[in-house]
Amino acid sequence: MTDEQQRPQAAAAFDALGAEYEKAFAGSGTHRRSLEWLLGRLAPGSRVLDVGSGTGRPTAETLAGAGHEVLGVDVSPVMVELATRQVPEAVFRCADIRDVPLDDGSFDAVCVYFSLLQLDRREQTELVGRLVRSLRPGGFLVLATVPLDVEGVDAVFMGRPVRVTSFPARRFVALAEEAGLEVLEQEASMFTPAHPDARPEPHLFLHCRRRAAAAPGV
Repeated sequence: MTDEQQRPQAAAAFDALGAEYEKAFAGSGTHRRSLEWLLGRLAPGSRVLDVGSGTGRPTAETLAGAGHEVLGVDVSPVMVELATRQVPEAVFRCADIRDVPLDDGSFDAVCVYFSLLQLDRREQTELVGRLVRSLRPGGFLVLATVPLDVEGVDAVFMGRPVRVTSFPARRFVALAEEAGLEVLEQEASMFTPAHPDARPEPHLFLHCRRRAAAAPGV
């Protein structure tokens, strides 16, 4: 499958899921703790980028509700419409994050909750590097993934076809560190989305800070 074919497939899958996705993952205590970790470190009125913002809940809603300036980017028009309605305090943009210009040092924090899984390994590596450079030195980046050693696997997610790529845990941590991040904390858990077609899946959350000198551009 080419890159241009992969983009519409990802958008179509999450267009179809819509609010079901939010309901399925609403019970993730690990996600909530991750947001609490970030909130405890942000200065008032911080600028935050939410990559793969979905319906806006819980990430954008939690951060905007705490008074932060949130920009959410998602490839799914349905998700962006839902998020705009549900979290009017934040700004949402329907776009592929790979196509969005990101100025160096322009954000205080970046959240990437499970939105790398639709990209291949090279794209994941390049994107994390770009996101790190978009942080001010000392800024925070939270990454979450399903830490499996899979590449270009056709799968069914909540009844929808998707193509998934990921890294095992150690390689994912190494990816973050090589991009210029200091991994301050990590939490692994098992979670079963609240959906009849869902299965238990491992989750890994990395809580990171940009080092003074990030990795050079690629």
